[in-house]
Order: sequence, then structure tokens, then C-alpha cells
Amino acid sequence: MAIRVGLVSLGCSKNLVDSERMLYKLRKHGYKLVTEPGEADVAVVNTCGFIQSAKEEAIETIMELAALKADGTLKKIILTGCLTERYKEEAAELIEEADAVVGITDQRDIVDILDKVLAGERYVNFAPKMEAALTGKRIISTLPFFAYLKIAEGCSNCCSYCAIPQIRGRYRSVPMEDILNEARWMADNGVTEIVVIAQDTTRYGEDIYGESRLPELLRKLCAIEKLHWVRVLYCYPEKITDELISVIAEEEKMVPYLDIPIQHCDDDILKAMNRRSTEAQLRELMKKLRQRIPDITIRTTLITGFPGETKEQFNRLGDFVQDMQFDRLGCFAYSEEEGTKAALMEDQVEESVRQHRAEIIMQQQTDVSRAKNEAKVGKRLEAVIEGYDKYAGCYFGRTKADAPDIDGKIFIKSTNRLKLGQYITAEVFDIMDYDLLAEEVEA
Repeated sequence: MAIRVGLVSLGCSKNLVDSERMLYKLRKHGYKLVTEPGEADVAVVNTCGFIQSAKEEAIETIMELAALKADGTLKKIILTGCLTERYKEEAAELIEEADAVVGITDQRDIVDILDKVLAGERYVNFAPKMEAALTGKRIISTLPFFAYLKIAEGCSNCCSYCAIPQIRGRYRSVPMEDILNEARWMADNGVTEIVVIAQDTTRYGEDIYGESRLPELLRKLCAIEKLHWVRVLYCYPEKITDELISVIAEEEKMVPYLDIPIQHCDDDILKAMNRRSTEAQLRELMKKLRQRIPDITIRTTLITGFPGETKEQFNRLGDFVQDMQFDRLGCFAYSEEEGTKAALMEDQVEESVRQHRAEIIMQQQTDVSRAKNEAKVGKRLEAVIEGYDKYAGCYFGRTKADAPDIDGKIFIKSTNRLKLGQYITAEVFDIMDYDLLAEEVEA
């Protein structure tokens, strides 16, 4: 009987791609993949260690698996990913229930590692992070019609609050032909929506081509016949060029959507964060984007309570959010991460204040989002079907304005039998919080 392996992927979509590559290796080697750890002989956890809440989730998951192991349901536990890479010695020493504790590069050897622990060995290893694989075959674990396409590994921006460069190493672009080959393979296997990701997609190609090649890459992705939507996330504002804007405006398959993590608007805070934009530049960029791409959806993320953030600076951020009218917005309380420059800064803001300020921004954004959605009532939108809600008696999916996993849904009534991954036209007749209610109509 084949050994059953369950893989738990925590954190971001970039981590998910790594997990999908491990799944491919395990299946190819003859291990049986199961979706529930409680049904597995071996559990592999691809951890996240980006901020405090992610670390807590990882530890909670590991403890749940340790309980399964203690009662004999689970035989072995393998830990990998950002948390183990970041806390090498601590993870190996403190998590005694783990049969293997390895770094991100060791994921390439997941089959050998699993063989070792099944043979009774406790395995701890951390291969050089700069040797981590940039490409590899994978099993798509998302809905079958969309997939994430990771175009780079690591980060060289060195924002003062962020531990990613320490965890993942410097920025390394995937050669363009490798990316295009992977995208063509996806398209040949039923993927119609590709979501382009990296820690900073706008930096793509600088390390191997001497300049950003993101616009060129996106145009070539749009040329792949079977693809229907191409979406790009994690675009740093200072590197959104006129050329990139032109690609999004001109290419029919490019959804008019940009995810631009700006983090703050106050010039002094931005400088302390080691960000390279100013408030004036951010305002100008948003204005230009909306002029060039009138139907664009702009998503951003913000941090409140960064060290030294005064009440006046926070109020400036609130005014900025009100002025910019972002279509999508996530706001997070600053997380003090050891090993970062920001953690050593004076004037750390109290945790309760950080959280309260984030709540204020999100409440403010709720009103903006509601108004944005109300403006869509009566409009016809293209949507992709993600499933059927038997309790509500309708289909649900996403529009071009909604990225997978992070944005809202559109609930669709239809007299037709719709298929997963089908693109249809729907007319919005009402809203519900962050979601839309619509009815299928003829295109």
C-alpha cells in the first residue's frame, strides 16, 4: 500500500507554487497524495514566517499535527518553508515532534527527505538559499482554470520592516523562456487565467537582462492563444513605467487591474521604510493610471503604526486613502520583526494603537468599497465561474476586478447550466458587502 502524504501550504501564493512543485515530485515517486492531514501517514508543512500572525498560524498548524502524531494517526512530520528558513536552530531544537526540519532550498530534495524519515532518521538541513530552484514541474492545486506564475525568487528592495530578503535571499529572475514554457504548459492543460507573481514583479529581468522586462513578458504571455486573462500582482509604484501602463491598456487579455503595495503616503515614514516613492509621486501615478486605463481596478496595502508614526502622519494617511478612492485595500498593523532595521528603531508604537489605526483605515475603506460596488449596479461585467452555491441557489465567480483569494465574489443567477471556468456576461442588480449580485445575460 502506497504511503499517503498530505501537504499543508501556508502563507502566500508564492509559497503555494513551491508546494505544487513538491507535490509533483512526491506523486512522481509513487507517494499517494491526500488532502486531509488526518488521512496521511506523513504530513509536509510549507510554513510562512513573514509576520507575527503568520508565524502563529504555522505553530498552531504544527501543534495540531503533533497531536495527530501523538495519537498514532500520523507517523511523520516534515517542516520546510520560510519559518524554518528564518529560525533554523530554534525550529529544529524546539519542535521535537518534527522528523525533518529543512530550508526552502531543500524542497528540491523532498522525496529523499521523506525516504530518510520513513527509514527512521531525523533529518535537519539548510542548503544555501541562493541555490533554491527557480523552476520545476508542478501539480496545479488551485481551481483548474487559473494558476499562479512565479517569475522571480527573493527580494533586493530591503524595506526596513521586511524580513523577506533575509529569508529568501536576493532577487533572482526566472529566465523568460522558462516562464513562457511553463505558461504554455498551463494553457495546454486547461488554465485560462494566469496570475503573475513575485516579491516585486516590476523588477523582473533587471538582474539577468539589465533592465525590467515585465512589459515584454506580459505581451508574450498575452500572445499565448489559449489564455483568456493575464493578471499581475505586487507591482512597486516607482517601477510602474509608461511602457507597463501601455501594455495593460492595449493588450486585450490583460485585465485592467494593478496591485500596488504602497504601505504609506507620508514622505518621512516612506523614507524610514526605505521605500522609494513620495506622496506627490504616488498621487501622480494614480492619476496617470486612471487617465490611461479608465476602467482600472487599483489594489493597495498599507501599514499603520510603523515606528515613529505620529497622529498627524496617520491622519495624513487617512486623508490620502479618502482622496485616492482605492478599489481594493488591505491595511495591516505594523509587525515588529526581529532582524529588521525597523525593529531597532526608537519610538515603537504601542500594539493597541497600531491595531486601532488599521481598523480605522479599514472602516474608512468599507464606505469607499460600498460606493464603488453600488456604482456597478446596472452594469454588465465579464465573470468567470468558480462554483455553485447550493444554499443560495446560484453560481459564484470573479470579475476582472477581483484577484483570486484576496478580493470579492460575484454571485450569479442563471437559467443555464454553467461550467467551472466558463466566462460569461452578468448584469449586476444588487450588492452585498464586498460582493456583487448579478444575473447572466447574453453578451
